[in-house]
Amino acid sequence: MAKTSDIKKGFTFKKDGKMYTIIDFLHVKPGKGGAFVRTKVKNIETGQVIDMTFNSGERLDDIRLEKHGYQYLYSEGDKYYFMHNESYEQMFLTKDDLNGKEFYLKENADVDLLSVEGKVIDIEVPMFVELKIEETEPGIRGNTVSGGSKPAVCETGLKIDVPLFIEEGDIIKIDTRKDEYVERV
Repeated sequence: MAKTSDIKKGFTFKKDGKMYTIIDFLHVKPGKGGAFVRTKVKNIETGQVIDMTFNSGERLDDIRLEKHGYQYLYSEGDKYYFMHNESYEQMFLTKDDLNGKEFYLKENADVDLLSVEGKVIDIEVPMFVELKIEETEPGIRGNTVSGGSKPAVCETGLKIDVPLFIEEGDIIKIDTRKDEYVERV
């Protein structure tokens, strides 16, 4: 059993027979009354996001989260295939399961799949990925590093703003946590 003081992003727990994971939280200490924790949680089975409030010191039935290393193999339609790094078993996740992280997947990329009671709930991609620019407007002569930005489409379909000096064919480093351009490789 965990207390409300143990709540953090990614914390998983069971309440009323349903499994939830914390997306965001805020500890609140009002002037009158007791402290409480306001949270935004995601139902693991349905994907529904709801708000929950817990009184300070309330106990939660925490769930053990398992993390396994996988290698991304390929995609076929809306299915993305992965291979376990140790047992070589293959499995697939749908585009909905990836929650937008499919744009950071290149063939043979190593990722971690997070699961609860055998059900995959999330995927952890590397903090930085290197992707090739497939489509962008041409740069204008005289543009410098400190200039503006323009939209670009990467090899995986990710749309991102890049500096004006970036051209098609360039490989760039992207911060997957913020969806931002970092540098040209």
